[in-house]
Amino acid sequence: MIEINLLPSEGKKRKSSKFEPGAMITGVADQVKDKYLLSAIGVGGLSLALLSLLFVTQTSRANALDERNLKAVKDSSQFSSVLAAKNKAEATRDSLYQQVAIIRSIDDTRFMWSHLMYEISTALPAYTWLTEITQTTPPRSAAASDPSKAAKSADTTVKESREAKAAARKARSDSLLMAAKDLKFRLVGHTVDIQALTRFMKALEASPFIQNVQLTRSDVIATDGREVTEFSLEAETQPPAPFAIKTVPLLAAAGEGN
Repeated sequence: MIEINLLPSEGKKRKSSKFEPGAMITGVADQVKDKYLLSAIGVGGLSLALLSLLFVTQTSRANALDERNLKAVKDSSQFSSVLAAKNKAEATRDSLYQQVAIIRSIDDTRFMWSHLMYEISTALPAYTWLTEITQTTPPRSAAASDPSKAAKSADTTVKESREAKAAARKARSDSLLMAAKDLKFRLVGHTVDIQALTRFMKALEASPFIQNVQLTRSDVIATDGREVTEFSLEAETQPPAPFAIKTVPLLAAAGEGN
């Protein structure tokens, strides 16, 4: 008779199975003998790991940039009204500077011809008279010669300080005023003595309002049966020294007149 023991004895122990990756890899390596295939598998796994790392990194950077972009847009919308008001105020300020320069040019040049006529009449010697006084340059003003209307430079990244901007505006106003004061004129006259013409030119050069006196033409002509020398002089105005002009308040002058 054959007996089968369905309940094993307690002394016998089951054979335990453990997961060992090293042994598994070794077993696979033993089964696969092609080294090129193993290299390809290793490179593929490494590439997959690198791609996963790059994907995670780029995703994180994209999220950070999106957050910064949203914050910048929000700040721009908040301060857009402030920037617009600032730009409007600066434009108004620049316009006022230009208007002040125009007013100064008109005020400082309104007595120019009075000074010129006085200097010319004072320098005119005996036996010499003028027949023509002509302005050869077109009338100038600060509005016509304002360089701020020229094209601005494309480089707007450089920011100047407030002091530098104020100094630049003042220098521009002064240059506009000086440009409005410069003009050229021509004197045509007759003289019976050529030495008188020389003295006349020297006297004009000595004037604080006149410079660059040049003789452009000198001809002997007959006038009323007498030979005289007709001459033509070209000259320019110049800003006088501060001590050459004495200003008096209008109220004080009116009080002295009474």
